Amino acid sequence: MPDYGHELLFGAFVTPDAQTPDRAVRLAELAESAGLDLATFQDHPYNPGFLDTWTLLSWVAARTERIRVSANVLNLPLRPPAVLARAAASLDLLSGGRFELGLGAGAFWDAIEGMGGRRLGPGPGVAALSEAIDLLRGVWDTGTAGPLRLTGEHYPVPGMRRGPAPAHEIGIWLGAYKPRMLALTGRRGDGWLPTLEYLDTPDRVTANRMIDEAAVGAGRDPRQIRRLLNVMRVGSSPAGHGFLQGPPEQWVDQLLPLVLDEGFSAFLIGQDDPRLFQMFGQEVAPALREAVATERRKSGTPTGPVRPAVALARRHRGVDYDALPPSLAAGAVEPGGAAYERVRHSYSHSGSPALVLRPGNAAEVAEALAYARAQQATISVRSGGHGISGRSTNDGGIVLDLSRLNRIEVLDRASRRIRLEPGARWGEVARALAPDGLAMSSGDYGDVGVGGLATTGGIGYLARRHGLTIDHVVAAELVTADGRLLRVDRDHHPELFWAVRGAGGNFGVVTALELEAYEVGDVVHAQLVVDASEPAGLLRRWGGLVEESPREITSFLSLFPGRRGNPPMAQVTLVYAGDDVEAAESALRPFLEIGPVVDQQAQLVGYPAIVAPPGNRHHGQGLADSHSGLLHHLTEPAAAALAKMIRSGDVLVVQFRSVGGAVNDVARDETAYPHRSQNFSVLAATVPERRARLDRLWAELYPHLDGMYLSFESDTAPERLLDAFPEPTLGRLRAVKATYDPDNVFDRNFPIPPAIPDDAATTDGAATPDDGDRVR
Repeated sequence: MPDYGHELLFGAFVTPDAQTPDRAVRLAELAESAGLDLATFQDHPYNPGFLDTWTLLSWVAARTERIRVSANVLNLPLRPPAVLARAAASLDLLSGGRFELGLGAGAFWDAIEGMGGRRLGPGPGVAALSEAIDLLRGVWDTGTAGPLRLTGEHYPVPGMRRGPAPAHEIGIWLGAYKPRMLALTGRRGDGWLPTLEYLDTPDRVTANRMIDEAAVGAGRDPRQIRRLLNVMRVGSSPAGHGFLQGPPEQWVDQLLPLVLDEGFSAFLIGQDDPRLFQMFGQEVAPALREAVATERRKSGTPTGPVRPAVALARRHRGVDYDALPPSLAAGAVEPGGAAYERVRHSYSHSGSPALVLRPGNAAEVAEALAYARAQQATISVRSGGHGISGRSTNDGGIVLDLSRLNRIEVLDRASRRIRLEPGARWGEVARALAPDGLAMSSGDYGDVGVGGLATTGGIGYLARRHGLTIDHVVAAELVTADGRLLRVDRDHHPELFWAVRGAGGNFGVVTALELEAYEVGDVVHAQLVVDASEPAGLLRRWGGLVEESPREITSFLSLFPGRRGNPPMAQVTLVYAGDDVEAAESALRPFLEIGPVVDQQAQLVGYPAIVAPPGNRHHGQGLADSHSGLLHHLTEPAAAALAKMIRSGDVLVVQFRSVGGAVNDVARDETAYPHRSQNFSVLAATVPERRARLDRLWAELYPHLDGMYLSFESDTAPERLLDAFPEPTLGRLRAVKATYDPDNVFDRNFPIPPAIPDDAATTDGAATPDDGDRVR
């Protein structure tokens, strides 16, 4: 049989012996440390000498970090598929996408029946397994509206709520030997998982042919089905001459034909021997991968994922999917793919892109950008997916999802220099920096991605004490529109470095940022719930207190309209940037007088506790229509306009964030964020059907505003550019744009038109950078 081109996997088939319960776990840990990809375990629930396999899988997943786990194979008659679907998705989510589902129709029927399972003959057993596959995939398909309803003889589902969706596309690998099971594998399975010792070479050839024929008959490409193989009798004697009995080089020679001639791409050894794990992972696996890669290059064997027919039918015209570079294929998500529902939306916007690319490093970002440009598609760049103005999704275009670029490093503790990749989340950053006593102010929500916030501004809980996030950026690495990988700082491409700090989404795809963090231990975190029956007076009192407070105090206030006869309510968050409890109490006490306090709490906590990420799944659940502005002071006219807004009931939230303090210590021309004299940022948000009423109310507030924080503005009309970038900032940005993005490739984040070429001077000689400026 042919080589199906799958990536090679190597794993262990471990005995779940209940007499030595920790041994199976230790063997899985050893398999991971040896570099193996899979740890699999028998599932015989009727055998009291074995651990329960599902419990063991969960325990092993918790004790490991990288290795995938699977049963080999799960006994379906004793594992109700409706519960199994949720359990599988849960384990996959908890393990970060490391669960695969080896599944069998059942064996040892006397024992199964003895435990209360229903005895099935060969035909009904295959039919039950087929129904179970439908049920599993239906539960995981959260992109389809409505409950799951299935009619079936074995597993009928009258109406089951779908979900949760797993973290990745879980492979359903079937243990199959007989013709009906092999045919089901070809029609419905993601993998075939037999044991070598049960099949001689002619049987394997025949079985593979039957799987292929069934796949073609079902309209599938046989390459969609991975071929895995358990190998139980192995050894490593230097003088061994039998199959897989000798030294590593002999194993390579003997396994190579199984890959090239029979299509197997995963090998699982069934000996609980740490020495064999070590040899298999560190000597056999690298050598076999190299040998296979060499032969594939010679033969031109296609590699990478094969799209199912349902996905192919949903491809968008105008996008050449087959031209996708091989390095990007594994992480690409098309409409119809299992991961599509997880990656197509942002927090605030629903999207239906033609393709989502998930590059894993800067070079792949450059490839992804070049490919997207060649398709002449709308390009959206996403780090965390929370942006309102950034539009980090689209309809019919290509999304560059940077979630795999998520490293967090402390480069030098003495100078507090840190390096963050854009796909990391701020809650993760807070946790990673805390052991070194460092922090970086970063908004109020730990699930937000680094990239969008750290190139726009960053009004966080420590802003009045330490300034905006962009004020601490000392270098950036980015891919420009023409595919160059540049490192920019004050000495290299200084104008681009200036632009990245405040308007970064318009100039390239940032792949890493270096920042100077600051010393932060515990902070005092207080929250008040206040009756806002008189919102104008409440706002003026709160605003006055904020301006009078020491810089250690940063405060956010959110106003919500009254509901069901209740008055409007305010939620006030106050953070004192330090652990001096007495000083904090003195600074916070006056805020208790801003209005009738319904609830209050305060505590001394580590900074990560107030930005911990909830791990949200994005499905366009946020308020997508919002307006943003900046205020010097909460004056009586401004407060009155804001009070009218919240009393209308048409605006669902008005939020204020205090700036000033250290934010205003920075010169207005130091970064592309020029708003260095205001004291408050304000946003108002509502649902789309009330957008027109929000617009009218906002127009009454607009004369009192001076500037805008663009991350919270959904109106990206050109006339709003001067609110975000008043002159001379806008003119300077247009000149930088003409140098680095003259074709306006990055036009989704408040599109800044490039200056007319005759008027755009080369800003810093960057059009032809020296090799030393490139990121290697």
